[in-house]
Amino acid sequence: MIIQDKIKKTLEVFDKIESVKTPPFFKDKTMQRLFSEKEEIKSVSIWNWFTPQLQLATLACIVFVNVYAINQIKSSKYEASVSSFASDYGITAENESSLFN
Repeated sequence: MIIQDKIKKTLEVFDKIESVKTPPFFKDKTMQRLFSEKEEIKSVSIWNWFTPQLQLATLACIVFVNVYAINQIKSSKYEASVSSFASDYGITAENESSLFN
């Protein structure tokens, strides 16, 4: 019988429910608040000035400097430089063995 009493009380509560009276234009005001354009808060950062265009320009400069350095290394006469260095200091580069060879 306890369950029957609980069911009866629950059904009586449904009979006591009344409709809620809302203020005029409540829906419109709520929709405006929900979907209004909110101002974006911009965070102040040190990197704000580093825009994608500047990043691309920086990358291009770095690539150019690297390509130029590689071309200069390839075009330099390494063997001539080593031979000149060896002759200046009296070292014979041909007879000596290297650890890396």
